[in-house]
Amino acid sequence: MKKYLFLSLCLVCTWIARAQNDNSDIVKVGQAMPAFTIVSDNGTKTSSAEFKGKVVLITFFATWCPPCQKELPEIEKQIWEKYKDNKDFRLLVIGREHNESELAKYNEKKGFAFPLYPDKNRKIFNAFAYNLIPRNYLVGKDGKVIYVSKGYTPEEFAELQRKLAQALKN
Repeated sequence: MKKYLFLSLCLVCTWIARAQNDNSDIVKVGQAMPAFTIVSDNGTKTSSAEFKGKVVLITFFATWCPPCQKELPEIEKQIWEKYKDNKDFRLLVIGREHNESELAKYNEKKGFAFPLYPDKNRKIFNAFAYNLIPRNYLVGKDGKVIYVSKGYTPEEFAELQRKLAQALKN
């Protein structure tokens, strides 16, 4: 039993060390947002080309992710409610490895006002990163990433809000 406990502790410590020093980003600050198309289960397509000239916040989450459950209500209260009518802003909340029906059931329970987009095969997520959620990419009007966050802390979320407000002023 002690052996399994020790091995488990080692695995957790290794995971934490990797998360702190990870190279999980494919897209970094200063780089262009990758081109992508979100295809819903009913065939409706949303292309990243539609966001040209807008500030875009892309949030990757999963319904089973505890930090995501903390972050999404904050996105709704602190960002969506404030900027949803701003013509220069677009929010994409993307469910990694979820289809549209799973997201509909999830939103039935949570009641978010913003739309949820499926990424059932990780195609979009894999254009941005290798792992770790929640994950946010803030993209400026020029199409370049101006802020990246992974995980959720109130401090990091406050920085995201500050960067977003600044980007919308420019």
